[in-house]
Amino acid sequence: MRRQLLMAATLAALGALSTNAMAGYTSRDGKTTIGGKMYGDLTYKHLTGGGNELSNSGVGADVKRFYFSLGHRYNDIWSVHLTTDFNYSSSDKNTQLFVKTAYVQAKFSPLATVRLGSANMPWIPYDEGLYGFRYVENTLIDRLGFGHSADWGAHLIGKDGMFNYAFSAVNGGGYHNPTRTKTVDVGGRIGVEPMPGLNLAVGGYVGKLGKNASGIATSHTAKRLDLVAAYVQPGYRVGVEYFKAYDWKRVTKSSDRGYGISAWGSVSPMRRVTLFARFDYAKPSQDLQSGLTDYYFNVGAQYQAYKNVVLALAFKHEKQDNGSWKTGNTPKGYTNINYNEVGLWTQVKF
Repeated sequence: MRRQLLMAATLAALGALSTNAMAGYTSRDGKTTIGGKMYGDLTYKHLTGGGNELSNSGVGADVKRFYFSLGHRYNDIWSVHLTTDFNYSSSDKNTQLFVKTAYVQAKFSPLATVRLGSANMPWIPYDEGLYGFRYVENTLIDRLGFGHSADWGAHLIGKDGMFNYAFSAVNGGGYHNPTRTKTVDVGGRIGVEPMPGLNLAVGGYVGKLGKNASGIATSHTAKRLDLVAAYVQPGYRVGVEYFKAYDWKRVTKSSDRGYGISAWGSVSPMRRVTLFARFDYAKPSQDLQSGLTDYYFNVGAQYQAYKNVVLALAFKHEKQDNGSWKTGNTPKGYTNINYNEVGLWTQVKF
């Protein structure tokens, strides 16, 4: 019922505003804008677990994300924003429309912008901006499932000169789950840009991940430390990220720890062409699966086909030894996972 009401509200909002939004409608009260972003691919995938080929191997085309964004700016302070998304659910063999962000914003100054509702969390979207190739692969903690990109609550962000920050007090269950909880989770980030292009940031998260509700015993508190250093210029970028997590998704279960590191780089040797590569190393379950190790890398070439259209010919590989961990590419429940995928990825924005 909640999903049906949420979808009805989304469609109603889109219908009410679409007539004026198509070209960025300006009126006495403000401005309404519309936009979107799509991640798609056409690839060949080969996935094995325990030495056996898994059923989702083969050739296929996917539209993994399609964001539709709508915003209205009342004045220099007040605005509202809505971003819908859809994904494919293997349980009911159908696509599902849902809300990713929906918030009212008050921008009092560059150092003080308040958002109330479902909005971007401090770490993952910031990290994606530094990495630059989200349409090919999720960033480290998103790929391994150690964080949410958006959540329901109150958000405070600011940027002025070389300093930037973001703090969120949220329900903890992610944007898919607006359920009320007894306590709030807190996430934050503080960053500096001491010279143009050099980005240094530290972040963290503490909370119950939406599990602290009536009738549920939570014996642990999830915690995560985030660090990133990146140098981003128009012709190249390089960066390294590290996280350490405690009891993530284990607040009602046995205690566990995990950590991971990711290094990436890209360079544009000629106009419209960018070469990129990335390598991840993670130990996502140090206590419960002490031998489990996750290795991941990708390598490819991106072509700027049009102003808002990029294509990437890439190869991705992931391997898990001595255990099982569900990621964006590998299922849970299989040991000695070996994943390879090659093909064409694209990002289209409007």
